[in-house]
Amino acid sequence: MGKAGRPRNQTARRQALVSAAGQAIAERGLEGLRIKDIADAAGVSQGSVLYYYPELDDLVLEVHRGAVEGYLASRQQAYDQAPADSPVARLRALLDSGLPDATDDPVHGLLYELHRRAGRSPGHAELMTSLFAREVALYTTALEVGAATGAFTLTGSAHDQAHGLVALEDGYGLHIVSHNAALHPDRARELILAHARTVTGCADL
Repeated sequence: MGKAGRPRNQTARRQALVSAAGQAIAERGLEGLRIKDIADAAGVSQGSVLYYYPELDDLVLEVHRGAVEGYLASRQQAYDQAPADSPVARLRALLDSGLPDATDDPVHGLLYELHRRAGRSPGHAELMTSLFAREVALYTTALEVGAATGAFTLTGSAHDQAHGLVALEDGYGLHIVSHNAALHPDRARELILAHARTVTGCADL
C-alpha cells in the first residue's frame, strides 16, 4: 500500500514530480535547483525523484515541455472564447494573453527561466522553437481571418506581421519579468496594441 493521497500509477507520479520541479524552478531558478527541493515540493523522498528521473536534465526538459503546452493551451483558449464573429475581439484576446501580468508572473517567469537552456540543449531549443512557431501560427490565423472579412488592412503578409507581434511580446515580457522599472506591464500592452493597430489598420483594437 502506498502513502495516502499519493498517485497510484507511474504517469501520475511523474506528472506530480514535473509539477513539483516547476514550482522549485520558479522559486529558486535553475542554478539553485536541487533534488531535495523537488522531493520536498512533491512530498516524496529524494530516492523517489531519482527513481523516476535518474537524470535531472530529463526532468527539467519535461517541465519545459509542460510549461510550453500549458501556455499554448491558455492562448488558444483565450482566442477560442472570444466572439467568433469578431476578428477584432479575437486578436485582442490573443494580445491580452501574451504578456506577463506582473514581474512575478509564474508562467512567464518559468518559461523564460527554462528558455535559457536552449543555447546548451537541443531538446530545450526545439521546445523554444516550437513555441515561437505555434504562437506565430495563432497570430497568422487571427490576422488572415481579419483581413479576409475586411476588419483588417494589413501592411504586410499576415505571417510576417505575426512574427513581429510574437517577437515584441517576447522582448517586452523578458523586460517585465526581469524587473525593468522603465517598462510596466500596462505600458507594454499599450505599446503592443499601438503596433497592432498600425499593422492591421484597425483603430478599434
